[in-house]
Amino acid sequence: MLYASGLRVSEAAGLELSRVSFEEATVRVTGKGNKTRIVPVGIPALKILRYYIEQARPALAEQHPAAPELFLSVHARPLNREWIWAMVKQAALAAGIDKNIHPHTLRHSFASHLLANGADLRVIQEMLGHSDIRTTEVYTHIEKDRLVAIHHKFHPRA
Repeated sequence: MLYASGLRVSEAAGLELSRVSFEEATVRVTGKGNKTRIVPVGIPALKILRYYIEQARPALAEQHPAAPELFLSVHARPLNREWIWAMVKQAALAAGIDKNIHPHTLRHSFASHLLANGADLRVIQEMLGHSDIRTTEVYTHIEKDRLVAIHHKFHPRA
């Protein structure tokens, strides 16, 4: 969900089951400043999420069936930031990634990949829940690096 939707780790931890819409392929997130936004989620992530909700979560929720949070620990408690950090680190190690990966890395990758593939900066700002476009502009350095690389590769006088 972190990479699929660009959520902040605290937003993922606080995400409630009732805020997932499979029909619209979105999640409704309450972010910084208690602001709510609608964020699209890709089909591959929704398939995994549906499996989790239908197969894994019921077993986790047996102890606390009324828990509104989407993501629960093996102890049926809502996942917190620390649990999510540990899970991301563990997944990176299992994948053989030796870089310092953390939840915000996935959020950054989400935005950078959207931008690199032509998404409008204003749309990315909305998806990330940034109140100021300048915060989102941090991700434009990657696009500039890509432009320079393309220029050097293809321009005859570069």
